[in-house]
Order: sequence, then C-alpha cells, then structure tokens
Amino acid sequence: MNIVLVGYRCSGKTCVGKRLAGDLGRTFLDTDRLIEEKTGMSIPSYVSRYGWRDFRRVESEVVQAAALEDNSVIATGGGVVMDPENVRNLRQNGWVVWLEAGAAAIRKRMARAQQQGNFRPPLSETDPLEEVDSFLRERMSAYERASDYRVNTEGRSPSEVKQAIMRELTGRHTKGAGGPC
Repeated sequence: MNIVLVGYRCSGKTCVGKRLAGDLGRTFLDTDRLIEEKTGMSIPSYVSRYGWRDFRRVESEVVQAAALEDNSVIATGGGVVMDPENVRNLRQNGWVVWLEAGAAAIRKRMARAQQQGNFRPPLSETDPLEEVDSFLRERMSAYERASDYRVNTEGRSPSEVKQAIMRELTGRHTKGAGGPC
C-alpha cells in the first residue's frame, strides 16, 4: 500500500513526503521530479514550451506508473486530483492524504520559495501568487473527494505533519488488526 500526498502548491507534499518515507523505510516518489526526468526539462520550461494540456498528459502517464509501485510515499502535483483517472489510479493501491493549507499560508510559502529561486509556472494568465485563491477554491472539493485523511499544515512544521500522518496510519492499522475472538 502506498501513501499518497495531495494538496495545493506549497502545502508541504515533498518536504513531508521525504520525511515520512525515511521514517517508514519506504521509497519516496515525487511526480513532479519524475516528470522532469521523463521530459528532460524543468516543469516551468516544459509548460512554457508545450503548455498545461500536454503537461497534464505526461503527468497522467507518470501517475499511472507511480501508482503501480508498492510501499512508497508519493508526493503529487497540486492539480493531479482534477483528473478522475489519476485519482482512481492513486487510490487503487494508495491511502490518500490531503495536506491542507489556506490561501494566505500558501501565498506566504510560495513567496518564500520564489525568494529562494524556486518559481512555479502560473496556472493561468496571472501571477502565481494572485491566482491562489481562485484555483484553491476550484480544487477544494476535488481534494476532499480524493482523500482518505486530511491534515491541516498551517502553523505546523513538516515533522509535526509527518507525525500526524503516522499517528493516523498507526491508528488505522491497529483498528484493522485483531478484533473479537
């Protein structure tokens, strides 16, 4: 069974996913990095050259392959849940965790990432910081439908988020084990 992390940009999927995989002794897969390996281009370069539609096609191929893995922690791109086929693939062998954060927290994290040279391509014709509210609102119900568990990441360190996931995972495992004599 895989642990699949979904959520908007800058919600902590990669950071939390690496820690979670390390602590659990699982393989860590980041679909954005896998896309960059597959295309030989950074995501901003790929989107600039080929557009979001083609990016989503490649993303679906990568998600389908990653979903076939077992005992992995998979960090997905922020828009992966907008394609029902991606969600079906990820849920077949995965427990899906939504790393939730509000628009203000995401903008703050994204601005900090930009200051460090990590720019994300705009999803529309506006600045990525300005589009957070509308895209987050558009995706909220898809995150909710896709997820088995939700963790609010605001005001929590990646280690605290990881611990919340591990507690829930342990609780689920304990509830499923044993039972009446």
